[in-house]
Amino acid sequence: MRFHPSLATAGYASPLGPMLVAASPRGLAGLWFEGQRHWPAGSAGWAPDPAHAVLRETLAQLDAYFGGRLVRFDLPLDLQAGTPFQQAVWQALCGIPRGATLSYGAVGERIGQPAAVRAVGAAVGRNPVSIVVPCHRVLGKAGALTGYAGGLERKTALLRLEGVA
Repeated sequence: MRFHPSLATAGYASPLGPMLVAASPRGLAGLWFEGQRHWPAGSAGWAPDPAHAVLRETLAQLDAYFGGRLVRFDLPLDLQAGTPFQQAVWQALCGIPRGATLSYGAVGERIGQPAAVRAVGAAVGRNPVSIVVPCHRVLGKAGALTGYAGGLERKTALLRLEGVA
């Protein structure tokens, strides 16, 4: 994935562990749990800027989300780091409401690629904006709890917070 070379960043102490939040001039570009799979290469060179407007709003909305007061994130997103296919998958994820889940196959159907289940799974796993782009709401066949870059314990905790698990 190619991220903007000069993203602004801030740390966030979530109830599920420390997170890195990153924003470009276009919007929120990244939200990762510390140590998760697919940690962004080059992030050490990004500039901390907790005064950045998108970062401040993201942190406020994360507080509301973890406090059970936020149903839907309302943030500008910059998903340009992904391929067109990945971006289509990530946009489809944004359409899964809190308290609901979809299978990988159903996500494929939503983007007009019903046979691309494995590719959808790979794109879901590469989602750079955890929680806000709700990849944790995607389950395997028959509702099986499957991979999550931040770990299955966090996925389970997020789904419980949303009243799913």
